[in-house]
Amino acid sequence: MPSPLRMLSVVAAGLVLAAGVSPLAAQFGPPPPQKKLPPPAVNWTAAQDHQNMMDQLGIKALRPARNAATTGANHANYDEATANPYPNLPDALTMDNGAKVTTAAMWTNQRRPQLVNDLSRYMYGFVPKNAPKVTWTVTLVDHERVGFTPVIAKVLNGHVDNSAYPLIDVDIQMVVVTPENAKGPVPLLMMFGPATLPAPAQPNPEQLQTVNNALRALLANSDPAVKAILAQYPAYAPFQPAPRALPPGFGRPAAPGTPPADPPTINQLISAGWGFARINPGSIQADNGAGLTRGVIGLVNHGQARHPDDWGALRAWAWGASRGLDYLETDPAVNAKEVGIEGVSRYGKAALVTEAFDQRFYMGLIGSSGEGGAKPSRRNFGESTTNLTSTGEYHWMAGNFMKYGASEASFGPKNSGDIPVDANDLIALCAPRLTFISYGIPALGDAQWLDQQGSYMATVAAQPVWRLLGAKGLGVPDDYHTATMPPVDHGLLDGQLAWRQATQPHTDARNVKYFIAWADGFMGRPAPAAAAR
Repeated sequence: MPSPLRMLSVVAAGLVLAAGVSPLAAQFGPPPPQKKLPPPAVNWTAAQDHQNMMDQLGIKALRPARNAATTGANHANYDEATANPYPNLPDALTMDNGAKVTTAAMWTNQRRPQLVNDLSRYMYGFVPKNAPKVTWTVTLVDHERVGFTPVIAKVLNGHVDNSAYPLIDVDIQMVVVTPENAKGPVPLLMMFGPATLPAPAQPNPEQLQTVNNALRALLANSDPAVKAILAQYPAYAPFQPAPRALPPGFGRPAAPGTPPADPPTINQLISAGWGFARINPGSIQADNGAGLTRGVIGLVNHGQARHPDDWGALRAWAWGASRGLDYLETDPAVNAKEVGIEGVSRYGKAALVTEAFDQRFYMGLIGSSGEGGAKPSRRNFGESTTNLTSTGEYHWMAGNFMKYGASEASFGPKNSGDIPVDANDLIALCAPRLTFISYGIPALGDAQWLDQQGSYMATVAAQPVWRLLGAKGLGVPDDYHTATMPPVDHGLLDGQLAWRQATQPHTDARNVKYFIAWADGFMGRPAPAAAAR
């Protein structure tokens, strides 16, 4: 006769079957619900993304972008007589309601936050409140030499938290290099560009021979054909010694009539007792419109298209640089209170945006930044607002900026004179910190397109903010309408706001020695060598 427990089990099983539930399901419960997969990222071309933003804004037609030529369709203007159709720049020291800013406290507590909001809304976009955290990992430490100076070079990976949208990975690439024998934390210049090691350490000849012997043996054992080739060339070494770099001052002489080349920027920084960092903008956000649903912008938007207020690439690159500064604040080799930001051309724009929005950056070297940087949008000279609203460059800016290139829209036509803020306001946000505006000359390739004169005017227009905050500006009259650039190779370097146009192409290389000496003076550091002004 079955036991009572056995009979109870049989009855329970019958009840379960009668209810249409399997005994296995009754024992282990229902299966967990399947996790819903996130939607895939939008895969648009730049033209498709650009059109989507036009549709969101109600824009039916944009004015065509200018080309850099002096003749032909839509050619740029290079005539100063017609360069200022909207001659008055917005006053950085006038509140939106017309009240004048008269004290440092009023600037700090009222006007500066207002400009941050306006420049975000109308030009560069807002950094989202849900911007993800970045975790930095040192992936490699190398002992190298820059010039004659031993340095410690660290390769870093900044992993951007993608737990909210795992389909997009963003890893910020940065290299940090500091003098190995420094007696304390050093100032550092962060530069936008490829995150490469300056001079990776190489095995000495004996070590290299050991590696080559091992590799030859490995190759010979892997394939009889390879073994026969190696036997035919017994002196062949798979790895060759790296070419030995000449120290600064050696090598090919300069062409007749041109000044001798300066040492590379990193050599000048290290020999002056500074450190440097290289941060790769492309690892933060792609430099094209098709990439706006990828990178950190796409990650925050879960792979979907931007909204008009969302940040563009310039603001995203600046955000990435700020995350790099987060790491530098933890590095004992770096004086985090004396970190600067540098860039040239589009990265000059990004460097200016970085310094303007993140007050932790002590200084900036802003190279040939042009439209969207130090050049006023109101100026009709060289590159214009329409270039930054066209498919080629719109991704640098917030979607809202496209309104100012509209010829036909639901809100009516707008132009650069309608923008509530301009380049002088962006420069003013850097006050009272060290800000060095650098340009080259058109004859060597720093094209007129960049509008050196207009950028100087914007810098002059910004200088009253430095004085209000107890610092010194360029030391020239404030009337930007009549301001004329100083002679080439003559810098205005007596104040915390500086200007210098050098005999150089589209680079800031020949201004670096002046920047270092100028910054060292304000940091109370002895300059390594006197630099002419």
